[in-house]
Amino acid sequence: MKGDKDTGMHKLNMTAIGESALLVEFGNHIGEQVHEWVQAAAARLETDPFPGYLECVPSFTTLTVYYDLLQVKNAEGNGTAFDYVSSLIGKRFESIVADGTRPREVVEIPVCYGGEYGPDLAYVAEVNGLDEKEVIHIHTSRELLVYALGFAPGFPYLGGLPDGISAPRRATPRLCIPAGSVGIAGSQTGIYPLETPGGWQIIGRTPLALFQPEQDPPVLLKSGQYIRFKVIDPSEYERLAGGSR
Repeated sequence: MKGDKDTGMHKLNMTAIGESALLVEFGNHIGEQVHEWVQAAAARLETDPFPGYLECVPSFTTLTVYYDLLQVKNAEGNGTAFDYVSSLIGKRFESIVADGTRPREVVEIPVCYGGEYGPDLAYVAEVNGLDEKEVIHIHTSRELLVYALGFAPGFPYLGGLPDGISAPRRATPRLCIPAGSVGIAGSQTGIYPLETPGGWQIIGRTPLALFQPEQDPPVLLKSGQYIRFKVIDPSEYERLAGGSR
């Protein structure tokens, strides 16, 4: 099932992805401008929810909207639940603006690079014709947008990794990556929130806990924030490890 709503900002596509959710597409390429629309739409639903609205999940170019089917069906009239909900969403999105004036929220992520904390730093430097200090300098040189969370609870998919420090995934993934490990795979960088298997090249580790299920919210980062990596030494890592947020 699929429908279109012209919001005035651009053609907006909505697709049913089950009985109680739909996907809103804001563009077909990854970029900060498209993601600005995604964030503006999510904010509108959070501040002006429709009857039966449960939650929405932003991603690179889309927003998934979940709703209570029983509550919606009591109000949908002669159409389907998808028709009813997409109509309500379309009306709410008619007046949203994404003009780049949203306050930039930046989270600083301290990272201890190299050595036991980043066993693949030397490899990433070698494949790019750099030394380790140059890789660290480039990795910490700019703010990176959190486009989405996934793979594991609190795992940030980041955009904006500078050119020159990309690296292929490991031919054989490791069976156990420590929580907090910072990796590079292709032109992406990310942080493992939990101890998991993984094939990314590990260049460092943060002492911050990205996922703490006993806290509210349980994850440190959220879509739409920016992060900036900051160099720390092993003694600072040990001082910060295990501390509260």
